[in-house]
Amino acid sequence: MKFDKKSEILITCPKEIPQYLEQELKNLGFPILYTRKAAVATEGTLKDCMFLNMHIRTGHRVLWCLDKYRIQNPDVLYKNGRKLPWEDIIPQKGYFSVSASVLNDTIKDTRFASYKLKDAIVDRMREQTNSRPDSGPLETKTVIFLYWKENDCAIYLDTSGEPLSKRGYRINPNKAPMQETLAAAVIMASGYDGSTGFVNPMCGSATLSIEAAMVATNTPAGAYRKNFGFMHIVGYDPADFEAVRRKAMDGIRKRPEIKIQASDVSRDAIIAAQENIKNAGFENLIHVQRCDFRESHLPKSGQFILIVNPEYGMRLGDEQALEPIYSALGDFFKQKCKGSRCFIFTGNPNLAKKVGLKAARRHVFHNSNIECRLLEYEMYEGTKRVKEEESAD
Repeated sequence: MKFDKKSEILITCPKEIPQYLEQELKNLGFPILYTRKAAVATEGTLKDCMFLNMHIRTGHRVLWCLDKYRIQNPDVLYKNGRKLPWEDIIPQKGYFSVSASVLNDTIKDTRFASYKLKDAIVDRMREQTNSRPDSGPLETKTVIFLYWKENDCAIYLDTSGEPLSKRGYRINPNKAPMQETLAAAVIMASGYDGSTGFVNPMCGSATLSIEAAMVATNTPAGAYRKNFGFMHIVGYDPADFEAVRRKAMDGIRKRPEIKIQASDVSRDAIIAAQENIKNAGFENLIHVQRCDFRESHLPKSGQFILIVNPEYGMRLGDEQALEPIYSALGDFFKQKCKGSRCFIFTGNPNLAKKVGLKAARRHVFHNSNIECRLLEYEMYEGTKRVKEEESAD
């Protein structure tokens, strides 16, 4: 496979995150071809895909387009799929998987479309090489992605393999952790760039704190990954990626003055946070404290950004039990966070109203299938203090 051939690159992401992914691509010097509800398209070579896999924080998969066409049914998918030179893409003694996103009236089960494309790949390779690679569901080797909506079909090389949300630093997820790509987008929405303090009460497994430390130190998103899909494509030269990786790692800034405060009342959460922070190499930047959020250590001087991700209370009875916590968050902001910007990430608008403050801005996100809000509160000092009796939307 020619790694210097240019094609469309589609980068997938969670819903409501394309605006942040667009900004990342622009900052990295890539054009925006078009944007979907959960993806952004640019263009480049497979070498560019190496670079994007190393640097993109808010994307899930970097997909390099092999072919596009209009088709009506699975038989045409098989016919067109068999025309592609798979022997130049998938190693003969390798392993490949096919994943798919399908919305077509002729397909009742997405797996059927995946199997049809897999059959086309296997039959083509048997025809050309008298052998075939192994195949299955694992995404640790060569990964092919099928996008089929109505009559529009595209076949991609998934150069990421496993999703980029699997950074590699989180060895202890604790319970219900925020996905790394979502955390990165939340950090972007907050405007945090390392120039101010960062506080993360209710830190859980410390994903927000670690993503903030990565931004502050310019640590690339792929710094901890050992395996990518592009490493299992015919023609891959490890020296090419080593050059990309070395340049990215050379750009890491040592920031001993940066202090990120993470806290949680749960012993299990603190253990998980400490393990993950150590694995990420940020134990000197992130201070972990076991305490109630009201006792969190705050920067002694200067402004700071605070992000808290409390429970949403999605089960019956939980919402009422959580109302005092949301109310206490509002009091905490007013009493101890004057002059700073505070954020609450929540999927429960009713609980958000209990904060007792009016959000200056509301950023929409999705956490799995839950529509969430990142509520931003500007805690002015003096006469600009936020009125206590105003309620959040």
